[in-house]
This record gives sequence, structure tokens and C-alpha cells, in this order.
Amino acid sequence: MPDLDGAYTDLEAAGLLDRSQGTLRTTRRWQAAMARAALRLHESGAPWMDLRLPVVAALMELVPCDDEALVRYTAAMLSVESTELARPRGGTETDAP
Repeated sequence: MPDLDGAYTDLEAAGLLDRSQGTLRTTRRWQAAMARAALRLHESGAPWMDLRLPVVAALMELVPCDDEALVRYTAAMLSVESTELARPRGGTETDAP
């Protein structure tokens, strides 16, 4: 597994991660790139069910890097995305439709 500390620092500098609230969170810039990547994959009929594909597509759109950096950045963003997807959202159970 690649060392992610440097990757997190690089991705913060690129405006894709924010640590201002004491934890790493994705930025709106990253979220928009992920939405565009998912839309492109959907429109192309890509049979993807793996979060790595839109993550790589979004990174390639935003961050010029070599293959080694792309692997580190992908691992870093997957780590943050997985944490965010597991994080409970605001509201209560009674707010559900």
C-alpha cells in the first residue's frame, strides 16, 4: 500500500481535499469532478461497479500526474471517499421519506 501522507498533501494543494475541520473531506471541486466522471461513464455505457473508475477519471481530469502518482492519489481519494460514504448524515430516522 502506498504511503498516503504525501498524496493527501498534494491533493489538498490541488484543492481536492480540505482538512479545515480537523478531518479530511472532499471539496466541491472534487465532488463536481466525480459527478462529471460518473456521467461520462454512464453515458458511454461503461459497465462499472467499482468506485476506482470514476475516481481515476476525475483525477485524470484535474491533476496532471504520472502513473505512480495516479496510483497514490487514487488510494488516497478512495480512503477519503470510503470514510465519507460511511459517515452518518444529519437528520433523524423520522426524516426519511
